[in-house]
Amino acid sequence: MFERFTQDARDTVVGAVAEARKAGAANVTEEHLLLALLDRGALDPLGVDRAAVAADLAAARRRGGMSRADEEALAGLGIDLTAVLSRVEEVHGEGVLAAAAPRRRTLGSSLRSALGRTEPVGRHVPFTQGAKKVLEQSLRIALGRHERHIATLHLLLALLSRPGTAAEVLADHGVTYAAAEAGPAAA
Repeated sequence: MFERFTQDARDTVVGAVAEARKAGAANVTEEHLLLALLDRGALDPLGVDRAAVAADLAAARRRGGMSRADEEALAGLGIDLTAVLSRVEEVHGEGVLAAAAPRRRTLGSSLRSALGRTEPVGRHVPFTQGAKKVLEQSLRIALGRHERHIATLHLLLALLSRPGTAAEVLADHGVTYAAAEAGPAAA
């Protein structure tokens, strides 16, 4: 499938892996794809404030990735997510829900650790099911538009077409599917 990606789209996928590694994440998520799009300026033509979007993604990570819809659903059950988050952070430390999931220890990593060596830089970081779905959806969108290559616009549209934190944060900043499709987006 990656042979259909433009160089910018490939760089975005590679950038998402780099974002995951930088965060110490065990997997590449939709949010890492969004951060990579931001980093490459793919949302600049839409007037998106990179710092504000990155801050909103960080706030969502602090909530353990829960969306506002999740928060509203819990509120409907009488659960105040802010109070729960405050209590969890009081007990376990600030940002505990935003912390990267611990990576599974393998024999190789245990031996490297025992020998005082660091993890290899090029270690494989798998994509979450949601991130894989974004990549698959970008192909479907490109084909649906009768375009032969997958560009950053298709990645952005795929992120916007799936429910979740990335689409919610983008919508908060005025980026909707229709606006991205109609507006001057990077290809």
